[in-house]
Amino acid sequence: MTTSPLSRTESFVRIIAAYVVALVVGVAWLWWGPAAAWLWLDALIANVLATLVVFVASRLHHNSSFYDAYWSVVPPLLMLFWWLESPAGLGEPRLWLVATVVVFWAVRLTGNWAYTFPGLHHEDWRYPMLRERAGRWELLVDLVAIHLVPTLLVFGATLPVYVAVVRTDRDLGWLDLIALLVGIGSVILSLVADTQMHRFVRVREPGQVMDRGLWGWSRHPNYLGEIGFWFSLALFGLAASPADAWWIFAGAVAMLVLFLTASIPMMEQRSLERRPGYQDVVNRVPRLMLRPPRRATG
Repeated sequence: MTTSPLSRTESFVRIIAAYVVALVVGVAWLWWGPAAAWLWLDALIANVLATLVVFVASRLHHNSSFYDAYWSVVPPLLMLFWWLESPAGLGEPRLWLVATVVVFWAVRLTGNWAYTFPGLHHEDWRYPMLRERAGRWELLVDLVAIHLVPTLLVFGATLPVYVAVVRTDRDLGWLDLIALLVGIGSVILSLVADTQMHRFVRVREPGQVMDRGLWGWSRHPNYLGEIGFWFSLALFGLAASPADAWWIFAGAVAMLVLFLTASIPMMEQRSLERRPGYQDVVNRVPRLMLRPPRRATG
């Protein structure tokens, strides 16, 4: 006897329920677990435990896309925990700027996920590909590569927020303004790029490729906005603690490397295989940074 696929609403309910359980587990650790020597380590342990809950839900539903929204849900929660534990409380001006950028980004990215997610009958095409390549190690790859590594990457890139929370002895300055403008501008860039792509998908012909609007100036403007957001957090951390400049950009650089070496190449290869006309876009449109496209030759 076969069961019918879950509806979109049922899928959302199950994902939200899993995330609530994950949040409860994380908060329970922070409340009752042994305190670590550093506040950031407490948050990391709670984050990993919550990720394990989402991983279990993914395995139970045979769908690793259970994890997709976790990417954008966790940074605001980390920020809130650190903020509540901050000696400066809610009165620190820099934290309000950081919160503005983080919440704007989280709402935009989570909203885009919710808008495009059809339900748990669908799974991101990259996940089964990774599991199939892993063979008998597929469970380990699912746990580590699909769940834990992204959690650690996001946590590392969010650490400048922790610095901004705990280092409150420096007044706002010009670097904070730059960080705010970079952060808001980057989120707007991703928002506009995604909106343009959604409109294109609704009317495109079979095999047609997107080279309009921002997508005519960059093959991945949404990724460029995502990268810019993480660098804006690093700038906030630098503004709060210049002495930490030696490591403060590590998380943002790791995100940049992830997009350049994994996300973009995988998307490009898939587009080339599915849409022959995409090669023309590759020849004319920059890979990541925005600039006018080259003229077609021949």
